[in-house]
Amino acid sequence: MRSWKIRIGLLILAFFALMAIFGPLLLTGDPSATGGEALAGPSAEHWLGTTQTGQDILLQVVHGSRVSLGVGVLSAVIATAVSIAVGLVGGYFGGVVDEALSVLTNIFLVLPALPLVIVLAGYLPQRGVTSVAVVIAATGWAWGARVLRAQTLSIRRRDFVEAARAGGERPLRIIFYEILPVELPVIATSFLATVVAAILAEAGLSFLGLADLSTVSWGSMLYFAQNGQALLVGAWWWFIPPGLCIALVGAGLGLMNFGIDEIANPRLRTVRAPRRPRRESAAVLETAGEVGP
Repeated sequence: MRSWKIRIGLLILAFFALMAIFGPLLLTGDPSATGGEALAGPSAEHWLGTTQTGQDILLQVVHGSRVSLGVGVLSAVIATAVSIAVGLVGGYFGGVVDEALSVLTNIFLVLPALPLVIVLAGYLPQRGVTSVAVVIAATGWAWGARVLRAQTLSIRRRDFVEAARAGGERPLRIIFYEILPVELPVIATSFLATVVAAILAEAGLSFLGLADLSTVSWGSMLYFAQNGQALLVGAWWWFIPPGLCIALVGAGLGLMNFGIDEIANPRLRTVRAPRRPRRESAAVLETAGEVGP
């Protein structure tokens, strides 16, 4: 793995994944517990300080990582599965099937995503992690489906697909065993982009008070920090940690996305000129001096 972007992205994502998996097991306190020192800055007792009601911010960041990352990954899995089904089926079969799925995709592409998410989230009877993830996925699958449809239209006439069709393979087997592996880089790129969008959407819903505020997440931390006027009172340790976590996860996923693009598309790669050894360079200079006037 030569891409430095993928390496850095993997390190960032591995850190937050380990924090989400093992962090709550190591820090076993209640992130919603109150009663401590209010608005205390970072110290040896509270590494990231406390909130207006004495809640430990480090506990909230660690426990909130599970909710934020869980919503992002679950939304991306659902949206990617829908986009694969719609894009590959429509692109392969064409005709009426493709037209019907294209109309459905265009409708979701035209609809403004954030207002639609806000409206749907407002009518949810339960605003848990799964409900929010399904709502975000329902508005985030169309872009990936459009890209996969375009790729399938160009792949379905290639020789290996024609050979599989001539050999009597069923259409669904051709779609998922012949065409799907070729489009894995595009699917990976779409998945990572959807994870970023889902995490930001969950943070936005929580910040607006439309998610389950009884569950600690990075978005709910920003919501309570804004309600507690953390910026005005100078409690920077209240809103910077969750905001920084969201930014770092987005940066890690973005670097992974760029690295995958460079692997899939050689034109995007940066090729460095090989360095000449010092002795060889000195010999070339001496030869140039002897040949010169």
